[in-house]
Amino acid sequence: MISTTAFAQKVKYSKEDIKKMELYLFNEGFNTPSPRKTSTVILKDGTTHKGFCSKIDTKKGQIFEVSLKDSLTKKSEIFNADEIAEMYVYPSNVEKFAKVAKYMGNIRNYSTKKLTKNTNKDRIYFVNQTVSLKNKKDDKEFLMQVINPEFDDIISVYHDPRAKETSGFSIGGSPQLGGGVIKSYYVKKGDKVMWLHKDNFEDNYDFLFGDNAEFMKKYPKNSVEWDYFSFLVHEYTEMNNG
Repeated sequence: MISTTAFAQKVKYSKEDIKKMELYLFNEGFNTPSPRKTSTVILKDGTTHKGFCSKIDTKKGQIFEVSLKDSLTKKSEIFNADEIAEMYVYPSNVEKFAKVAKYMGNIRNYSTKKLTKNTNKDRIYFVNQTVSLKNKKDDKEFLMQVINPEFDDIISVYHDPRAKETSGFSIGGSPQLGGGVIKSYYVKKGDKVMWLHKDNFEDNYDFLFGDNAEFMKKYPKNSVEWDYFSFLVHEYTEMNNG
């Protein structure tokens, strides 16, 4: 595998191919659940609790405690992330409005992202996952938002609430040109969960995709960019599933 990938011939893609690869296929990452819509918390013991998220506590941006107010009794219960198996919430309107404004403020978004994902009316899926924050901290359980739920059966990608974006530029207050590409995610393949940063993408490329020779021939790491990451995960999944 090392010799195959190291000397793979560089592939030259057409403008149409590049445009397709630049499409952002992940769901938008949201950090603030709506306190006005019913959330669902499923504990590891199998019990289900429904109510309003009256309070969410985070550490380094990741949820570690959820306060749920029962929609009928109005009583609040507090759950630690390590008790929760899954959670389904709706994004807050305030954050949705902010994301729409951000979308409109970058010309690049018009050709790479769907505005409808910023105004998502569907529930957001969180799953309990043991991670090392930025690959530096001790492993700990957090509730992490799955942003590729439609194609996460081999590689799961989780929203990084503290992720930064590549910078662009604006002239005279006009919408930003370029930039706006998210620099990091949490990624799970097999039993391994890692914080994947743009700068470490090439180093981890073989781990993520190297077990599919057809994929590596079509998308060798010397021919692709970080901007294509969501497409590459989707394409890799499709090729593996036949």
